[in-house]
Amino acid sequence: MSQDIIASHLKQSLAAFERATKDAATLAAARKIADAIIAALRHGHKLLIVGNGGSAADAQHIAAEIVGRYKKDRPAYAAIALTTDTSALTAISNDLGYDKVFARQVEGLGTRGDVLLALSTSGRSPNILAALRMARERGLVTIGFTGRKGGALGTVCDHVLIAPSDDTAVIQQIHLAVGHGICEEIEQALMREPPRK
Repeated sequence: MSQDIIASHLKQSLAAFERATKDAATLAAARKIADAIIAALRHGHKLLIVGNGGSAADAQHIAAEIVGRYKKDRPAYAAIALTTDTSALTAISNDLGYDKVFARQVEGLGTRGDVLLALSTSGRSPNILAALRMARERGLVTIGFTGRKGGALGTVCDHVLIAPSDDTAVIQQIHLAVGHGICEEIEQALMREPPRK
């Protein structure tokens, strides 16, 4: 009898989620990350998000939840996925090289007090590391989401969330689930406050 590939994938994902929910360091990192983003948004700063491939899609997804809404009707908060402007992406890649595709946008759009959230399952993508280095130069808070082998990312981040898996798809699932949890934390924290004038 052949193995049920779908059931196997679901079991692998479930095991990683169970590891994440029981890991105090992972949960503490997620809370610190939520606090950092809330503090930035509270003071009128913005969240910039980057990633490649599936992580680029997750960057867009998280930005949409923050600008639009997650679960509650509330004011819009400032978030931009730097993965969406095809003219900027192709011009920067063509003229300066793909390694600078996000760093150049951070240089142009990021200001001191903003947050850069970098999603990289490997933690080794040159364009992600370059964006984080640029963010540090510009005074942004730097946050990385990666997997168990993504140690290089931690050297350029103020906060790192490490998904307890080596499988790219599972890492991305955990990143998005944590991202959703952070979106809910943001909504609950900022909706308790009076609107800014």
